[in-house]
Amino acid sequence: MPKYSVIVPVYNRPDELDELLASLSRQSYTNFEVVVVEDGSTLKADQIAEKWKSALELRYFYKENSGQGFSRNFGFAHAKGEYLVVFDSDCLIPPHYFEAVEAHLRKEPLDAWGGPDRAHPSFTPLQKAISYSMTSLFTTGGIRGSKKRLAAFHPRSFNMGISREVWEKTGGYIITRMGEDIEFSIRIIEQGFRTGLIEEAYVYHKRRTSLQQFYKQLHFFGRARINISRFYPKELKLVHAFPAAFVAGLLFYLLLPLLSPFLFAGATSFLLLYFLLIGIDAGMKYKSAKVGMLSIGAAFVQLWAYGIGFWEELERKIRKK
Repeated sequence: MPKYSVIVPVYNRPDELDELLASLSRQSYTNFEVVVVEDGSTLKADQIAEKWKSALELRYFYKENSGQGFSRNFGFAHAKGEYLVVFDSDCLIPPHYFEAVEAHLRKEPLDAWGGPDRAHPSFTPLQKAISYSMTSLFTTGGIRGSKKRLAAFHPRSFNMGISREVWEKTGGYIITRMGEDIEFSIRIIEQGFRTGLIEEAYVYHKRRTSLQQFYKQLHFFGRARINISRFYPKELKLVHAFPAAFVAGLLFYLLLPLLSPFLFAGATSFLLLYFLLIGIDAGMKYKSAKVGMLSIGAAFVQLWAYGIGFWEELERKIRKK
């Protein structure tokens, strides 16, 4: 039975860490340790870590703030396991997670893997709406977690595992923010390691708890996509520009009444149909009209925030050149 090391960077989120550790204490596969890396928090989680030491093989470290990427490297350096697993502190891990990973790796060995994210039944309607928006094909989020990909699968750090060999040969993260997990995944693949999606190894990802927080997060994601293109220009795909096109299209839409009332009416019908389909699909998925309505707002915030961040960082990149 191989040993897994769970690396959890945490910054001012002791309550989230408490819930994550509680979920890890219920795993059916128990040959794992937990390495908590406190990244210079002012609201420390040391007492939370101490609380769970009797139920988990857990080590807690406090270090100066350096961002999530370098904090994960710190955890990798102190890990003892054959496989190193990264979770975000706002995740809940279903009891079968490591059992599912172990079964998959025995059948189909991988050097690095990722898993999907889902909404837990206990999530608020807004959290479910945000989860829907981030995983729906209507907003391009569903493409990330699909096995039907033409290119190699790129794991993301909210739910990502690597072999010790990957860590030793790559050196881990070389940037600490702004798309650090995307850059790391690209480099893993370029060095010839085999990556894959383990569909059964999903996590419940709480993400943000307000649309304002969600906006800030997605704005940052949009900037990060351009930041990655500084390292790997060919990794900037057409699908990544969809939110930016949404922003440009919406601004043009506001001018249409002055240019062509006929085109304005057609564009209005298209937008209404698009968001109506999102609302219906989300409402049916969660069997909740409220989640359906909130998903319309979450999808709009996601596309607008990501698109604005994308355009802003693209402008900075062009200006620097």
